[in-house]
Amino acid sequence: MNATGELALALICAYLLGSISGSMIIGTAKGVDIRTQGSGNAGATNALRTQGKSFALATAFIDVGKGAVAASLIAGFFNVNPMLTLFCAVLGHCFPIFYQFRGGKGASVAVGGLACVAPLLTLIIFAAWIFALSLSGYVGICTLLAAALAALLALADGARFNLADPLSQGMACGVFTLVIVMHHANIRRFLLGTEPRFERARWLHRFIQTRRP
Repeated sequence: MNATGELALALICAYLLGSISGSMIIGTAKGVDIRTQGSGNAGATNALRTQGKSFALATAFIDVGKGAVAASLIAGFFNVNPMLTLFCAVLGHCFPIFYQFRGGKGASVAVGGLACVAPLLTLIIFAAWIFALSLSGYVGICTLLAAALAALLALADGARFNLADPLSQGMACGVFTLVIVMHHANIRRFLLGTEPRFERARWLHRFIQTRRP
């Protein structure tokens, strides 16, 4: 097989892997389709709201793992840029061929793959996400802000984060732009004042409040 064929096969494999939804696999075993509950999203956050911690953790584990496998094993086996395979895995997660193209928002998959390619960048955006979440409690809004930060850092100083070449930087921006776009409903609800909030996550906000005179 020539290089073009190998690249095409790698991208197809990554997309098909991404199309395997963690919440749908677990939900099938339990007789639950979380796309009919809560926000209607097939991601870990909606799984937590509608099915509890165990279901959400298992969903996140599978989805993060998909990103890691796409950016490491698939990219390594076919010798292609890992950000290309990661983008296709995120695309598959958001628009899964196995589930009528109704999937999640891609953040967990993106983080799993980015951790393999750019661990320092992953730590930075995860810390930023935790900080923002501990103040606001808005999971979706904090996620899209972290995605925007990741894209900006990849463009501004890609070499520091193992994303020095233009293709890696461009695909990193593509991955996180897709994540941001998939959170359009969160943006709309936030502007309308109807975005759900995890009050228990606002530990830093509560700490600051208790220290006020």
